[in-house]
Amino acid sequence: MSKLDSSLAVAKRDSFSSSFGVLAATLGSAVGLGNIWKFPYLTGANGGAGFLLVYVLATLLVGLPVMIAEIMLGRRAKTDSVGTFKKLAPGTPWWLIGGFGVIAAFLIMAFYSEVAAWVLAYVFKAIAGSALSSDPAHTSAAFSQLIHDPIQSLLWQWAVLVLIGGILLMGVSKGIEAVTKKLMPLLFILLVVVGVRSLLLPGAGEGLRFLFEPDFSKISASVVLTAMGLAFFKLSIGMGTMLTYGSYFRDDQNIPATTLRVMTADLFVSMLAGIAIFPAVFAFGFKPEAGPSLLFITIPAVFANMPLGHLFMVVFFVLSAIAATGAMLSILEVPVSVLSERFGWSRAKATVLTLLALMAIGATAALSNSVLSGFKLFGMTMFDLFDYVTSNVLMPIGGIMLCLFTGWVWGPQRFREALSNNGKLANQPVLSVLFLVTRWVSPLLILVVMLKGLGVF
Repeated sequence: MSKLDSSLAVAKRDSFSSSFGVLAATLGSAVGLGNIWKFPYLTGANGGAGFLLVYVLATLLVGLPVMIAEIMLGRRAKTDSVGTFKKLAPGTPWWLIGGFGVIAAFLIMAFYSEVAAWVLAYVFKAIAGSALSSDPAHTSAAFSQLIHDPIQSLLWQWAVLVLIGGILLMGVSKGIEAVTKKLMPLLFILLVVVGVRSLLLPGAGEGLRFLFEPDFSKISASVVLTAMGLAFFKLSIGMGTMLTYGSYFRDDQNIPATTLRVMTADLFVSMLAGIAIFPAVFAFGFKPEAGPSLLFITIPAVFANMPLGHLFMVVFFVLSAIAATGAMLSILEVPVSVLSERFGWSRAKATVLTLLALMAIGATAALSNSVLSGFKLFGMTMFDLFDYVTSNVLMPIGGIMLCLFTGWVWGPQRFREALSNNGKLANQPVLSVLFLVTRWVSPLLILVVMLKGLGVF
């Protein structure tokens, strides 16, 4: 082992305490509203099963290699996302990878917390039955009333931030790990319950065919690029989350095996979400290409048409809130860990100040549909701007830089040492292929996705 590697000993810090805790927390980061909200509407808008097939391939070539690299580097350095590269490549500007991640995580939370706020509000709307109607015009009006009300928008967003901040204040093992170990199994159970109910509806078979029988004529260059972008976004990579969570991994954790389980479970959650949504959508004659409104406008109308729909709508939005919680914990942990470890702040101080900053900056996203709807930068509201900059600039640049660092600076020897746990795991052939993909294939594909997102082609 090199002198650099041997010098990476760090003071005892909080970390995940069990293999299941590692899996639950990492899966909680990967499984977010992207599974329950973004994956279904993009699948619906891009032709169903063909899009799904391309997405799986993109995950293997883009999402999985970058996730493995992030977790590997985070575990080796045992510090925050910025400190990781200051340790692994001291005196170089590679720490900017972590810096881009911190900025991306903060801006993502600024608008993602508002989407999560809508979900939390809909839990209570579902309980009260105020959003339940078989008329899409009524459900559309209910959603519009929520997002155009500045007071509701702010209060629900702040409630979400306080909830997530409270969990982070408890620490890594007693907060993040303990909560995700309870929430992830519950998420699976609730998805299965809703999925089974959806499958029992008359005409549900058409929804299953849409989801699982590919129509290859619908696969275009745009569909392929959209699938690659979703694979990158949905696994929480390129924003410092996996670097940070990797620093809490145990030294004996099998990183490739763990990340493969996370990817498989993440895909399974997406499939369950599709099974819960598309059979019901088709059974009652709604359109699968409803777009971003699918979750808040189409789904309540669908549930209103089924027996016990009120109960199942409550369950659906509770599981959506659970999915959002796991993702937000990992995103908010990125700036909190940097403030704690770069500046020596207590976890409480770092968490509270990050929350206050998010309440201020996030308010501009929360009010983008009301009092700030007329305020635009580069032709976009603040909500759309935060989404655009993070998805199309910061995360792809971070991902490309991470691949370049891993492939050309970290190098094949240390790559194999780190992922074989210093030779204790018999996975060298797999690591050789994985290294080549990380070095050459993943950065090129991410670059293509970024150029497409920026409108270059």
